[in-house]
Amino acid sequence: MTTLPITNRRNVLKLLAASTVAPLILPSRLFGQSAPSKKITIGCIGVGWQGGSNLDSFLGLSDDCQVVAICDVDEAHLKEAVDKVNARYNNKDCKGYKDFHELLARTDIDAVSICTPDHWHSIPAIAAANAGKDIFCEKPLSHTLGEGIAMVNAVAKNKRIWQTGSWQRSVASFRWAVQLVQNGYIGKVTRVEVGLPSGHADFEGTGNDKPNGPAPASVDYDFWIGPSEMMPFNPCRFHKNWRWNYNTGGGQLMDWIGHHCDIAHWGLANPQFGCGPDDAVGPLEVSATAEFPKKTDVWNTATKYRIECKYPNNIDFVIAGGYGEIAGGAKWIGPDGWVQVDRGNFKASNPDWVREIQQLDKKGDLKVPVYKSENHHKNFLDCIKSRKRTITPIEIAHRSQTPGHLGYIASVTGRKLKWDAVKQVIVGDPEASKMIMKKFRDVPCCRI
Repeated sequence: MTTLPITNRRNVLKLLAASTVAPLILPSRLFGQSAPSKKITIGCIGVGWQGGSNLDSFLGLSDDCQVVAICDVDEAHLKEAVDKVNARYNNKDCKGYKDFHELLARTDIDAVSICTPDHWHSIPAIAAANAGKDIFCEKPLSHTLGEGIAMVNAVAKNKRIWQTGSWQRSVASFRWAVQLVQNGYIGKVTRVEVGLPSGHADFEGTGNDKPNGPAPASVDYDFWIGPSEMMPFNPCRFHKNWRWNYNTGGGQLMDWIGHHCDIAHWGLANPQFGCGPDDAVGPLEVSATAEFPKKTDVWNTATKYRIECKYPNNIDFVIAGGYGEIAGGAKWIGPDGWVQVDRGNFKASNPDWVREIQQLDKKGDLKVPVYKSENHHKNFLDCIKSRKRTITPIEIAHRSQTPGHLGYIASVTGRKLKWDAVKQVIVGDPEASKMIMKKFRDVPCCRI
């Protein structure tokens, strides 16, 4: 696990200091004191939508772990989750917290699951790493590139086990597609196409035209906004639909970049494609166009976008939402054919490859082996025990999101960006470089 460089700007100093200087606080032993049979003890931070799903997954792995704490700034979500956990274990041992700092202060907790809105990923993740916790965190890794770099540094410094919620890596069809590409069935990759959703999806049925008003009594809204700019409460940019405002989310691009771009990078994780075993590569050049609503709109994230990247070995890499010629999922193209995979859809230019790779995968008889996980949450728990790397460690998640962040910056500036993937800097564009990090609000809940 390597430490990444970061630009020395005032806005990143807080995160950078926390990720490289803060003391390491180890639990009293590897597995929590209160956990029976040396089960891994888990605290869940954020249990609304996806967080509730992750909680259910950990509750279903009771032979390996026990959930002992829940944290959420919405008291309704908090109570529902605590009651669910205690009912599952038939006791009252699970405790609830509004402030994640209190949960992280417990030395009997081995690992945390972080499933907050994007703008709340970096601070609790860095604090958890500094507190000696292993971490399962949702995608996209971070709200900005600078936060991602600081998170990678914190996890590396503290030698934590990290799993990103990019669960497609633990699904057989995505693995088969990657195996075909890495094992040279299509030859050296010349082009990659990543198709993501476009527009906005109204997950809460609020629409985007409701007026501002008071936050629900069950929610600490100041804490919920946290490090982002304070905005009046609006139900259209709250639970689930926070994705469609850049103050808290990144639109369809960033909501999906950690899935399909992650798989596309995985397929390139072969030295012959100019990519190392950790997908340790990035675009050399990035240009982008996008269609945006007004900045002042409740939903202001891009509704249509196209990002054109140049990768090492002269690979053209396209990420698009709203362009029909770019099919959903990940597609690799080479001189000998193509492979495409999406949820529920795995195919290749030669149908015989599909059957052949499934047989080779079952036998374990591949020239280029690929990390195999069949349960994303269990892979995390197994790696906590073995101290081996998960299938989606933090460095991979950071690389997977990088072209999305750079594409957003390129679309706003209207300029082609040159990216130094080793130094993690935009080259020769000071204005664009400033967008790598945002300014945090200086409020007590944002301490690390």
